[in-house]
Amino acid sequence: MKSKTAKILFGMAVVMCFVSALYAQENKPRPKFIAFGSDSPERGTTRVGYWNNEKNMGAGQFAIDYGRPVWRKEYEDTANFDKMTKGKVYRLGSNFWTTLDSDMPLTIAGKTVPAGSWYLGLHRSEDGATWSLVFIDPAKARAAHVDASEIERAPVAFKAPMTVEQAAESKDKLTIDLTFHKGNLKDVTLKIAWGKMQLTAPIQVPISAS
Repeated sequence: MKSKTAKILFGMAVVMCFVSALYAQENKPRPKFIAFGSDSPERGTTRVGYWNNEKNMGAGQFAIDYGRPVWRKEYEDTANFDKMTKGKVYRLGSNFWTTLDSDMPLTIAGKTVPAGSWYLGLHRSEDGATWSLVFIDPAKARAAHVDASEIERAPVAFKAPMTVEQAAESKDKLTIDLTFHKGNLKDVTLKIAWGKMQLTAPIQVPISAS
């Protein structure tokens, strides 16, 4: 009988120790810092470059590098999508920042964009009618340790308006294209397609084809 009682008491003690350990684990303070990352996330790059045949050397280029998030079915719910985007600076891409790198000044939808590197995002108006391409100074974002997922915390340098359209085909993953016009090398079109949403903006390049 004593042996049985001892076993019961021992079992209860083990359970109490387990519960105490679990309670302590759940209530321990969160670490000040954590690390996160991803293994070779899928990214896309689109680029336009110019070559000077007379001098046989490069004459300028610009490129956009971006992560490719997958379109989700719930985004097709208008109320849900409006809640995420209306009146907000919205993340463009996934993982690390979507970046425009240009070695020459550009004019995007009438807005002068100095040469250099820029982090990009999107802004949608409060009424949801208009979209703009957002430009963020990387130096300021770095100084404040702003992650791309916190884009609303980043200071916006300026915006360029974009035209919104309903795409003929749905894009499962975000796709950004820069397309130059063979008849006029100074004119380039920026196109952002995701799901059935398509945004475009004209780009003028300081290149003379003559």
